[in-house]
Amino acid sequence: MPVVIVVGVQWGDEGKGKIVDYLTERANLVVRFQGGNNAGHTLVVEGQKTALQLIPSGILRSNTRCLLASGVVVNPTALLEEIQRLADINVAVTPERFGISGEVQLILPYHVAIDKAREAARADSKIGTTGRGIGPAYEDAVSRSGIRLSDLFNRDNLKELVRVNVAAKNAYLQSVLGSDEAFSADEIFAYLCDIGETLKPFVSNVSVEVNEAVKRDAIVMFEGAQGCLLDINHGTYPYVTSSNTVAGYACVSAGMGPKQVDYVVGICKAYCTRVGGGPFPTEDHGDEGSLLRDRGGEYGTVTGRPRRCGWFDAVAVRRAVRLNGIDSIILTKMDVLSGFDHVKVGTSYDLDGEAIEDIPPSSLNTGRIKANYTEFPGWSEDITGVRTFEELPKTAQDFIKSVEELVGCRVGGFSIGPDREQTIILDENVKQFAVR
Repeated sequence: MPVVIVVGVQWGDEGKGKIVDYLTERANLVVRFQGGNNAGHTLVVEGQKTALQLIPSGILRSNTRCLLASGVVVNPTALLEEIQRLADINVAVTPERFGISGEVQLILPYHVAIDKAREAARADSKIGTTGRGIGPAYEDAVSRSGIRLSDLFNRDNLKELVRVNVAAKNAYLQSVLGSDEAFSADEIFAYLCDIGETLKPFVSNVSVEVNEAVKRDAIVMFEGAQGCLLDINHGTYPYVTSSNTVAGYACVSAGMGPKQVDYVVGICKAYCTRVGGGPFPTEDHGDEGSLLRDRGGEYGTVTGRPRRCGWFDAVAVRRAVRLNGIDSIILTKMDVLSGFDHVKVGTSYDLDGEAIEDIPPSSLNTGRIKANYTEFPGWSEDITGVRTFEELPKTAQDFIKSVEELVGCRVGGFSIGPDREQTIILDENVKQFAVR
């Protein structure tokens, strides 16, 4: 089973980076397929914490090559800063270990300025964007005006692209958004010429590389960013990210046929969090929500913003299982639930007093959803040292079994702490990626 896709099934921050890192012991390729440096994947190996935003989580495995596929948007400055941070901890990001599709769209300074100005103008209706320029860069891609990495290697064409884009963005910033910010076409052109020289050795034909790896039965892992409920089409629109976060987009981004995929793994917390605005049916506004935040260290890796916290939402996870074709889910942060007298799970929704089976598509309705809960007995034991399912307290075992029944998908593993080794995989199909 050489091709696996790993996706988040909630609103992001599920612990995908940690699980991808754990599962890549035997992986030949790890491919990031969407998003940009709005992602924040934190890995802890033998006590050392590493925060990644663009580079796939397989980079800490010396035998693994990492790729950014065409559906990723890349801020060149952020990427080079991340490469330097890794070098500072003796992780060399070389062209032999890391490749970038020439088709990726670039995030430029005017994208960041537009993102921030728009969010400021929304006042009380903020989406909760990270202000990294992700959305405006994807907009340029769709409007066919964006600058791709491959464009940096034809300077005559690049100069014209920059001239047209800077003129349009300056006019938009000033006349529509009322911003005083303006950009110099000459300065951005010079910046991109320098960036092109630096990044040229990393350029890869990702589609060819991935398909050749599949043909020789290499192990290929696709790493998603954000979460299923933030998908631009299937998420809680308009409070979503700017890309497709579902598993199906991995094939589109990498240039690979869907028949090549063998397994889809969904990552979700044993409770639920969300950053920014938008509906959150199982959010807890009281002391238990605050306790989940404090115990779980629920603050954004990228922004540092406190996350909204609440209970596990089985209805939302069922939706994610369906949308992604998930074969197995892994529950993260089980240890955070230790010490609660009871553990709640949202098991159904009401909308204006009527039962509904799924998140409705209209934002006019999603904010009025009421979650109905089932309570399960909690556990007081410290579980951070367990290494098998059987070592868990009986009530923790029962919670996992109940989650399986409620979401209609096998729980293929769980984690009980931030370190790589605090991960227990139960699913034999998933274990093969992390043979020890």
